[in-house]
Amino acid sequence: MRDRPLTATLRPTLVDGARLGPASAQGALARDASVDELAMAATAGDAEAVGRLYDELVDPIYHYVAMRLRRREDAEDVTQLVFERIVAALPRYRHNGKPFAAWAFRIARNAVIDHQRRLRPTEPLGAIAEPADGMIVEALSLRDEEIRELRAAIRALTPDQQEALALRYGAGLSAEEAARVMGRQAGTVRGLTFRAIEALRRNLAREAGA
Repeated sequence: MRDRPLTATLRPTLVDGARLGPASAQGALARDASVDELAMAATAGDAEAVGRLYDELVDPIYHYVAMRLRRREDAEDVTQLVFERIVAALPRYRHNGKPFAAWAFRIARNAVIDHQRRLRPTEPLGAIAEPADGMIVEALSLRDEEIRELRAAIRALTPDQQEALALRYGAGLSAEEAARVMGRQAGTVRGLTFRAIEALRRNLAREAGA
């Protein structure tokens, strides 16, 4: 993920779509352009803006996907699919005052759901999830057994609690941003996150005392 493997797909996709036009003629984008400003330029046909959107969103989207899926390889494949879908949908994107990131994460959420539905019929019962993100493992300095316990505790949460945790702590979204992705109120997302953390504490404490 760190070598921008999607570069070869992102820019040619936009160029082949004959979307280059007004934004390119306006000159270089500001260095500190926001994600929403980059999105506006990208939908107008600016290929540089598409590449910079990728740079801004690839890590948070990958971390979100990695928290929802079992294997690192699946997380990388789904992340690539997410960006392919984002680029393909850019011409149809309408700002309407809503953050571009929320729109992008809805695409990511749907891609994760699609992937899980495809896996579910063939997934072995009782399979142990592998750590999806090596950086999380290093940061927490946990042993393999502790990682398995943590992943098992997360899987014991409700789907909405898992989603809230992945958006808040995997993707780093605020409660308001996560609420837009989930179609919920920010207060509901805060409540889901709080209950998820409390449930994790209880489950991990129970495992430690077993």
